[in-house]
This record gives sequence, C-alpha cells and structure tokens, in this order.
Amino acid sequence: MTIFVDMDDVLADTYGKHIEWYNRDFNQTLKREDIISGEVHQNVPIEHQASVRGHAWTPGFFLELDPIPGSIEVMEELCRKHEVYIATAATQFPNSLSEKSEWLSMYFPFISWQHQIMCGHKFILNGDLLIDDRAFNLEHFEGDTLLFSNPHNRHETNYKRVDSWEDIGSLLLKPEYSLSKV
Repeated sequence: MTIFVDMDDVLADTYGKHIEWYNRDFNQTLKREDIISGEVHQNVPIEHQASVRGHAWTPGFFLELDPIPGSIEVMEELCRKHEVYIATAATQFPNSLSEKSEWLSMYFPFISWQHQIMCGHKFILNGDLLIDDRAFNLEHFEGDTLLFSNPHNRHETNYKRVDSWEDIGSLLLKPEYSLSKV
C-alpha cells in the first residue's frame, strides 16, 4: 500500500510550537486546551496575531518542532509494511524546505530523501491513503483519507478522524487491515 503522511501537525507539532513561541514572546500562558477551534493566531489578541503568523517565516521555526507523540515508532513500523512517503507543503515558507528535510533526518532517519515529497499543492498525489490535518488536502485525494485531529479542524466532519498515532497504529498495523476498514 502507498501511504502519504503530512508533516506539519501530523508528524511535527507546529501548533504547539506556535503556542510556545507566543507564550515566550508575550509572557503568556496559552495552552492547547484553551483553544476551542481555529489557528493559534486566531486565538490571541489582535495585536499579537501578526507575530504568530510570522513564526513560519522565522529561521529555525521548522527545525525546532517536536515530534508528535508516538509518530516515530508507528512510522517506523508503517515503513516496514508499506510504501510510505512524507508529503509536506514546504515551498510556501523560504526556510521550511531545508529545515523540514533536516528535521526529518534527525527524527525519522529511516525515511530516505527519496520518500520525502516537498511540494505546494497535494492534489498531485496518487496513492492508497493520505493522512493529513488539513481537509482541503484530503478533498481531492482519490484514495482513502484520515484526518489527523487538531484544534483548527475540530469542526470538520467529512472525513474519518484519528486523534493520535496510537489510533493510526491500531488501524494500519493490524494484520487484518484493509483499506475498506479505514
């Protein structure tokens, strides 16, 4: 099976890093649990929103992301069983292309550069399964999809949802797994 896995907020905790940097920059105590929906910048005072939106343009932002809990272990198992590719929008922000590649080498050394797709739009992907946190990436994918839960997609109801890498492992690493069960 060919599986495409998004990076930001699926493998790498982009959302958490935005919160961490916001708290650092404005001496705040915002927590993920405080956010009911939307992007981080939509959940801070208007005078701080531009700063939060600017994080992705800051050198080091993508390199400093923490892996989502469980992602490394489950991805390693998935790579043993399936053809797995990282498919990440990496051309929008100037530093993200090199930083994402370096980050993957640090945390996911078992995923070779040949299995890293750094792109803009993901509608060009053709495979069996796409795991992403953005519904707009899933809507044109012709295979099966899993929406990785995040505060910004909390109200999305059109896709099968997974809340953690433990959920993904439970679905995809079972011996009896088939696409019809996703």
